[in-house]
Amino acid sequence: QVQLVESGGGLVQAGGSLRLSCAASGFPFALKEMGWYRQAPGKQRDLVASITWRGIPNYADSVKGRFAISRNNARNTVWLQMNSLEPEDTAIYYCRKIPSLDWGQGTQVTVSS
Repeated sequence: QVQLVESGGGLVQAGGSLRLSCAASGFPFALKEMGWYRQAPGKQRDLVASITWRGIPNYADSVKGRFAISRNNARNTVWLQMNSLEPEDTAIYYCRKIPSLDWGQGTQVTVSS
């Protein structure tokens, strides 16, 4: 059974930073590409960052230069470091394996101006 548990979200002022964590289980984590997605109010859930099993990252243009994705395959954990946060980054953030139909609960990030 795939389980993805996100944590680290919270309320932060514009310009601040947060580090999100995702604890994964129920699948061979080290063999899977992982991604961080977000869903803002009234919008679709979009991929913001991904990382291959070898650790090669990719980022959406909206977060490039501000966010950094990383993983530790021995710990079955993927992180999203978010810097220079903007109100437009407010969303529920989810991690998942790629490809997958499974979603976890997500973690809420709220950025105030």
